[in-house]
Amino acid sequence: MKPRTVVSMEQALSLTYATLRFVHLGWRVIRVEATAEGGNKHPGDPNRYIGSQVADEDRRSYYIAPNVGKEAISLNLKTNEGQEALQRIIRELDADVFCCNTVPVRYQQLGIDYDTLKAVKPDLIWAAISAMGPEYPNVPGYDPVIQAMVGYMDVTGFADGPPTLAGVPLVDLKAGDEVYANVLMALLERAESGQGRRIDVSMLQAAASWLITLLPLVDMKCGPEEITRWGNAHRKFIPTNVYPTKDGFIYLALGSNVQWTRLTALEKFASLSHNGRRDTAEVRYQEREDIYRELGAITAQYDRDELEPDLAAAKIPQAAIQTIDQVRAMEAISSKVTRTTLPDGQSIGMQPMAVDIETPTMEYGFSPRHGEHTDAVLQEVGYSADDCARLREQGVIN
Repeated sequence: MKPRTVVSMEQALSLTYATLRFVHLGWRVIRVEATAEGGNKHPGDPNRYIGSQVADEDRRSYYIAPNVGKEAISLNLKTNEGQEALQRIIRELDADVFCCNTVPVRYQQLGIDYDTLKAVKPDLIWAAISAMGPEYPNVPGYDPVIQAMVGYMDVTGFADGPPTLAGVPLVDLKAGDEVYANVLMALLERAESGQGRRIDVSMLQAAASWLITLLPLVDMKCGPEEITRWGNAHRKFIPTNVYPTKDGFIYLALGSNVQWTRLTALEKFASLSHNGRRDTAEVRYQEREDIYRELGAITAQYDRDELEPDLAAAKIPQAAIQTIDQVRAMEAISSKVTRTTLPDGQSIGMQPMAVDIETPTMEYGFSPRHGEHTDAVLQEVGYSADDCARLREQGVIN
């Protein structure tokens, strides 16, 4: 696929993650952020100012990774001149895609609604992320709030403990992946029809689509114990769980009677079988608490390195509970991390691409400062240096 141009009024994580995936494809991504108004010392994307200071004040740690390889401009879209500039950028750069992730009630207010921009470029693909879709225009979308709303927190954690937030922003990343996938689909459709398309991604709906093992149970009249928190255990596959070792923890995943038989055939674990009485899933489910306790007592006697050869020979899926530092050190990850370079010349390893692509670019330009490319982009679409100075004086750009 040839490189495309994406203009994205983006902030936070969900949409910046989506457009980062476009960067990985070699596409041009131009971030559009709000200008500083009323003495605001922290203009634009709030994530610029979150985390450790990595470079400038507006390029802190939480902002860096999702925004490498992008350009950044600032426009005051509350002004007619700002909206005209955005339209000119879309038209003159022949932008393929426009994205945004503000609340839907602001689409028309800022001149970024689909109908307005479609009039500028009829084959434009327009994609938006919001909390619950355009039917709920005033609802703000924040990953932890949606995790609570969609039931993720109710089914995460231990049964006798509080609802628990996931350790990574699952909803943000899911919504970003939906923009990525649906934009690619829309490009394929446009190649056949010549028509653009509107894409609305509801964070709530996207997250609910992942409840495939839970929502259907409501109408199946399943018991509440099947739709509640189970800690680190699997609701169905016993004894899948986390177990202690002398040097940490190990996760064992057993999804069949065959795997259970192979586990209990090992000398270390033979006592779990109770002479074959637990060889069925039904019995293991009934006696799960005893099995968890007995199995944990066995693994606690050994270092993980003492358990791994036997488990591997028996083809039992297992893994140590690793820290993020340990994940980074894995050859399967460290060999594929993408990189950027700080202004001081320090090379920074980031996360890998989701999927390997042919001839990938592994090094990306450092994340842009607020409004870093405003003048360059405006001049590219026909504004003069004097025009930029006038717009800056009028507060249309910074």
